[in-house]
Amino acid sequence: MSRMTGSKSKSRTRPGARGRSSTLPFALGVGGALAILVGVPAWSRVMTPSDPAAAASDPAAAATPADPWARFNRRAYGFNAVLDKALIGPVARVYKRFTPAPLRKGLGNVISNLREPSTALNALAQGRPRLTARAVTRFVANSTVGVLGVFDVAGRAGLEGQQADFGQTLGRYGVSEGPYLYLPVVGPLTVRDGLGGVVNTLTDPVSLATGGPGTDFATGRLVARGLDARAGADDSLRTIEEGSTDPYATVRSAYLQHRAAVVREATGAAEVLPDFDAPADSPEIPETAAPLPDAEDPAPPATPTDGQP
Repeated sequence: MSRMTGSKSKSRTRPGARGRSSTLPFALGVGGALAILVGVPAWSRVMTPSDPAAAASDPAAAATPADPWARFNRRAYGFNAVLDKALIGPVARVYKRFTPAPLRKGLGNVISNLREPSTALNALAQGRPRLTARAVTRFVANSTVGVLGVFDVAGRAGLEGQQADFGQTLGRYGVSEGPYLYLPVVGPLTVRDGLGGVVNTLTDPVSLATGGPGTDFATGRLVARGLDARAGADDSLRTIEEGSTDPYATVRSAYLQHRAAVVREATGAAEVLPDFDAPADSPEIPETAAPLPDAEDPAPPATPTDGQP
C-alpha cells in the first residue's frame, strides 16, 4: 500500500511541476515586456526637447558636472538604444502607422485624464490652489462629458492640461536634484526624480482606487501610456540619434533642462538667461573713457604750429 500511495503521489505532483516549469519562462517574458513598456514613458518623453534639431546640433552645451556615474550611464543608454531599435521603436511605428489618428488622440486623452488626480494631489502639496482646482475640474469634466476622457472638453473650454509630479514637489521645497542617472529600460532620471517616481506610483489616486499597481487595469494603463509616449516621440528621437554627434549628452541636457523648467514653474522663479549683447571675454570700457578712433576714418589733417610753415 505504501508503495502504491507513493507512486500515486509522485504521479500527482509531476503535472504540477511541469506546469510550474512551463509557466516560469512565460511569466519572465511577460514581466520583462511590461518592464520595458513601463520604462518607455520616462525615457521617451524627456528625450523630446522643444527644439530637437537645436539640441542635437550643440552636444557641447549638454555637458554637466552632475554626472558622476557617466560610465555606467552611457552603457545603459547604449543598451536602451539597442532595445529601442530592435523592439520598442518598430512596435511604436507600426502602432502609429496603422492606428487611425482620431483613435490615437482619444487614447492619449484618456491617458492624460487618468493623470489629473495625481496632478491635483501634487499641486495641493505644492500650495498651488489654482492648479489643483484646474486638475480636479478637468478630470470631472472629461470623465463625464468627455466620455471617460476620450474627448478633452475641458481643454476646448480653455482649461488646458498642466501636469505636476512628486519630483517637482520636492524641487518646489528646495530638494536638490542629485546626480544624473540613466537606468536600463527606465531611462534618464535624477536621484530626486527617481524617488518622486516611486512616490507617484504608490500614491496615485487612480491606481489606489482600482486595486493598486498589480492589477490588470494598471498593467494595461502602463502599456498604453508607454506605447502612446513612444509613438509621439518618434520624430524627435530620430532627429537626436541622426543629428547629434553625442546623443547621450544631448538627451542628458534635454532632460535636465526640462526638469529644471518644471521646478521653476512650481516655484514661480524666472529663468536666468545670459546677456548675449555683452561678450564675456571682452573687458568693459568705463563710461568716462574716451571713445577709440575708428580705424576706417581718415586721419585728421595736421594743424601747423608756431614757427612751422
